[in-house]
Amino acid sequence: MWIALLTLSALEIVLGVDNLVFISIAVSKLPVERRSLARRFGLALACGTRILLLLSLAYLSRMDDTHFSLFEFFGQEISIRDLILIGGGIFLIVKGAMEIHDAIFGGAEDPKHVHVVASFGLVIAQIAVIDIVFSLDSVITAVGMVSNIPVMVAAIVLSVMVMIFAADKMGEIIERYPTVKMLALAFLLLVGVVLIAEGFEIHIPRGYLYCAMAFSLSVEALNQFAQRKRAQRGAS
Repeated sequence: MWIALLTLSALEIVLGVDNLVFISIAVSKLPVERRSLARRFGLALACGTRILLLLSLAYLSRMDDTHFSLFEFFGQEISIRDLILIGGGIFLIVKGAMEIHDAIFGGAEDPKHVHVVASFGLVIAQIAVIDIVFSLDSVITAVGMVSNIPVMVAAIVLSVMVMIFAADKMGEIIERYPTVKMLALAFLLLVGVVLIAEGFEIHIPRGYLYCAMAFSLSVEALNQFAQRKRAQRGAS
């Protein structure tokens, strides 16, 4: 049981990275003093969403049955689950594209735009919507690995606790380094494309996505290290 718990917790953390990136991007629109609270609230919301989905396992297990198909699209049966994935993917692509546009052109077009912040409720609403999408992937993975519901619930709670501790640090890194924020936004676009593909039953292994992101972050870390070294040599 302990091995299953630890293994599932580790997988839940990996699957929660994209959710954590989205939360970090979303709360960046809030005043600095409210961002930490919003991150924790968002992750707690994600935990609650996943547990509620777990308690609806019987329903989820039938989501792909023909009985639950809503309509056909070019011969492909579309279920409620597919619609959630497609809708979530479109939401991420639109959100990521708007944030990238804002990062590139927003400040230049309107100097006062930098000072505009979103309301706490709006940010939490966005997090709640995307939590549902990411929770589907997490819950389906848990169901496929373990049959013991208490173990699955414990793994979800444990993984969210770990992410809560890491959330503030990730948020600080994204805010401190604009290039890292741009990479995170590009990652959201990729995740959106993958979700839409999965909604149409085109399965793209998430490992490819995480490897691409890890490689990009490694290159960015080398760039930051090189810039720091050049600055030190220039100062001396």
